[in-house]
Parts: sequence; C-alpha cells; structure tokens
Amino acid sequence: MGALRLKTDEIIDKYADMVYRIAVNETGNREDAQDIFQEVFLRLVRYRDRIASEEHLKAWLIRVTINCAKKQKGSFWNRKVASVEKSEQEQSDERTANAYEAVENADSPVLLAVRELPEKYRSVVYLFYYEEMSIAQIGKLLGEKESTVKSRIYRAREILKMKLEGEKP
Repeated sequence: MGALRLKTDEIIDKYADMVYRIAVNETGNREDAQDIFQEVFLRLVRYRDRIASEEHLKAWLIRVTINCAKKQKGSFWNRKVASVEKSEQEQSDERTANAYEAVENADSPVLLAVRELPEKYRSVVYLFYYEEMSIAQIGKLLGEKESTVKSRIYRAREILKMKLEGEKP
C-alpha cells in the first residue's frame, strides 16, 4: 500500500471544486453543499492516514460527498423543512437554479434536466459526464454492478431526451 504524498491543503486545492459540484448536484442548494463540503474535508483530516493513493483519495472523496448528501437529505431537520417548503416550490426552484449558476452554466437546460432526475440516475450521469469517470469506476464507487450503471445511464438518457424534447417522462 503506497502512502498518499499530497498535503491536506494541496488535496483541498485540487479537489474542492469537484466535491462542491457533487454536493450541489446531490442537494440542489448552495447552503447544504457548503455544509457537506466542510464535513467531507473534516472527515479527510480524520481519516487521511487510511487513504493509500491519489486514486483511492478521489474515490473516497466522491463516496463521502454522496453519503454526506444522502445523510443531509434524510436528517430530521431537512425532512421537517422539506414539508414546510413544499408550499414554497418556486423558492426551491430558484435556489436550485442559483446553486447551479455558482457551479456551472445555469442557463443550460441539460444541466437543469439532470438536476431533476431521480437520485439513482442523477448520480451516475453526473459522475459519468461531469466527472468523466468510467462505468467500471462508477460501479466500484457506488457498489453497483457495471450492468446496473450502464442501465441507469441508458434510462437517464431516455428520461433526459423526453424532458428536453418537451415530452412527459
């Protein structure tokens, strides 16, 4: 097992944008993404000695970011806030658009359509297209078979095609 040679500040410089983009993609808003960003890098400080290589580091950061986002969505606070905010859907849509504007081109109908995908499709599409990971890497990272990842990417493309062409998925 090789030792990770990067210093923590070098890791943050190199992977901060990726972690933040994934957090925004998973949560849909900047405030939660910022909380997740901080949590991920705090965990890195705690568990850094367990990370063997830079390849392992990148996979670890992605997995921890996704897990933190899932935990954030399922928290008691977010469940209660979500039930109150359902009546304020316009504000939620605006927050989502603003979060993406900070990360990518918010005018992109493709990016907004990706954001609206169900979570199981959104994650694989994001990792495949935006983080340029291979199907094998995504499968390993998410603990899914490659065939499952391929199937989800295919289904996500079909949903996106219908959404972008104005059809109902």
